[in-house]
Amino acid sequence: MPQDTDEALVLRYQRGDVAAFEALVDRHRAGVYRFLARFVRDRARAEDLTQECWMRFLGAAPRWEERARFRTWLYAVARNLAADEARRMTHRRHASLDDARGDRSFADLPAPGRSPEEAALDLLLQPALERAIAELPAEQREVFLLREYEGVGFAEIAEITGAPVPTVKSRMRYALEGLRRTLAAMGVTAGGEPALEGTAP
Repeated sequence: MPQDTDEALVLRYQRGDVAAFEALVDRHRAGVYRFLARFVRDRARAEDLTQECWMRFLGAAPRWEERARFRTWLYAVARNLAADEARRMTHRRHASLDDARGDRSFADLPAPGRSPEEAALDLLLQPALERAIAELPAEQREVFLLREYEGVGFAEIAEITGAPVPTVKSRMRYALEGLRRTLAAMGVTAGGEPALEGTAP
């Protein structure tokens, strides 16, 4: 039996079907949390922000209209919350980059659709990759995380960020170039780099 679309679930929830809301959370909570955790580099804050995303939806649900895909709307909310958090935490960023505590590693947040080989390489390179991602400018980091870890297409990322598709693609290209430079400076050779070629539409 085909699953309801996100948009159909929202309409069901608007009619009072609480199970539809639970289905939306089950479908998207992990992805939103992964994005936020890698963006803000703090699991506890990411958990709080994830909850805030769903609270925002509950507040907006009675007025929600299908002007965009629900996932696009949800990630736009998450992105805005992450950007606000990043601005608040800017003065603490360098300290967090040097924090060696184990709970800063996100190797146990596997991205969907990655092969076992890619996942193993992620695990080996995770500390260096986390640091390199964190050093990207925010607009490049959000595009990279949405594209590489959540598999969101460039057109949808453009809707989420409010930037034109060519700009999104440019940010992805600059992110890849920046990551390669940073990883090379850390001693990660070309043969040991993670798969960062995800620039197809």
